[in-house]
Amino acid sequence: MNQGHVTVVGGGIAGLTAAICCAEQGLNVTVHEAHSTLGGRSRSTPPPYVTNDGTHVFYLNGEPFRWLVGKGLVGPFVRLTFAEVNRMRFRRRGVLRRTVPAAYLRMVFLGRKHVPPVDRSFRDWGREHFSPQAIENAVGFLGPVLYDADPGRLSAEFVFERLLRVGVPRYPLPTRYVIGGWGAVVYRMAARATELGVRIETGSRVTELPSDGPVIVATALDSARSLLGDQSLRWESGAAALLDVALTPSKRDGNVTFDMDEGGFVGHYSDHDSSLVPEGQTLWQGQMPMRPGESKSDALERLGGLFDLTAPNWRDRLLWQSAYVSRGRTGALDLPGFTWRDRPAIDRGDGVYLVGDSVAAPGILVECSIASARRAADLIAARRPNSARAESLSPRNQH
Repeated sequence: MNQGHVTVVGGGIAGLTAAICCAEQGLNVTVHEAHSTLGGRSRSTPPPYVTNDGTHVFYLNGEPFRWLVGKGLVGPFVRLTFAEVNRMRFRRRGVLRRTVPAAYLRMVFLGRKHVPPVDRSFRDWGREHFSPQAIENAVGFLGPVLYDADPGRLSAEFVFERLLRVGVPRYPLPTRYVIGGWGAVVYRMAARATELGVRIETGSRVTELPSDGPVIVATALDSARSLLGDQSLRWESGAAALLDVALTPSKRDGNVTFDMDEGGFVGHYSDHDSSLVPEGQTLWQGQMPMRPGESKSDALERLGGLFDLTAPNWRDRLLWQSAYVSRGRTGALDLPGFTWRDRPAIDRGDGVYLVGDSVAAPGILVECSIASARRAADLIAARRPNSARAESLSPRNQH
């Protein structure tokens, strides 16, 4: 097999990460993206209303974000200001409140001494150490983080790790928002890949695995299952109804609301990035994880109730909206008894590698994509003949 040429199937963040990492190690790379634009789930809509495909955010306390920053791929980004954090609200028992319950605070600040098990659910294990109300508050808070209506059913280790990473009240918060939306990151990654000599082909659907070198499949598991002919490529994932709206401004509008009752979320995205919407308008995104068997309309009705509290009379001020469902494509969820190491393996054998947010790599959502893509690139580079590796590292090939 020609280890010098790599085919990447999928032009989202996972595929672009893999392409960049391979090219940096002297490999020839071609990226095939079936759609007309790059980005996958990280693409943003074109102006005038720039929205992400779901409620995307980077976490400063994750190594993948530091990798992106170190490579100069993120561009300008912001954190929520103290004033914005001070306007954050939490719905509890149907009412918006400024603070989270004392029992929740005790759990996230004092509960670190507890070691959550892999083989028990978060709800079952947590009730031995924390109050039932604290557990349900945590479940509600993590709903939009995991795109799941009931994180309490998941592995205690999986849930508690994420709660301590993103659910501890502090300033500044670990969340970072890219100016211009995630599409801006995709644009910079594509530019970097092209600069490194990567060939990018959009509107190029791959239906059979190439045989001229290693292949990195950077698609959702559904597509990978078909392409690789492997029905075992499955993993638990979430489902959520999403609603993007543009409104005329109101002084009564809030900023960010976490729904500890039902697991929803509403964020005022143009509050920290006015470039996302025309002047004189405001842009919002809401998410409501869907319950088993719940219809899109019912989930959106619940989400509308959260909008009612966060942006009063929003329906009367509506200028534009987009409603959709994200199902089975929201990252891996680990059930009791499973960890990220049990997910579909990156190395599929015979020079085929699988990367994305539902494979055997650590992290939250897109962090898994970046970590798995970097791992696949390292495996390919390590398996090149010694002469080829030496050639790629020679002084004349350094950038």
